[in-house]
Amino acid sequence: MREIAPRIVVDPNVRAGRPVIKGTRVPVDILVGQVAAGLTADEVADEYGVAREDVLAALSYAAKVVANEEIVLTG
Repeated sequence: MREIAPRIVVDPNVRAGRPVIKGTRVPVDILVGQVAAGLTADEVADEYGVAREDVLAALSYAAKVVANEEIVLTG
């Protein structure tokens, strides 16, 4: 298991190495997707049994990933 961001870890034996909340099997993308669908951080935390801070950490991680994404336009 390797921590890649605060509260976010990856482990090849957990969810095929997808980023999850530390100490859980809850994938970061699921939490971010639920917020994108309109749920509050508190609602998502309650639904998935994680802390509100875990949801906020997932959002922060996603923002950093997108900020570092390189887009190559062709055509």
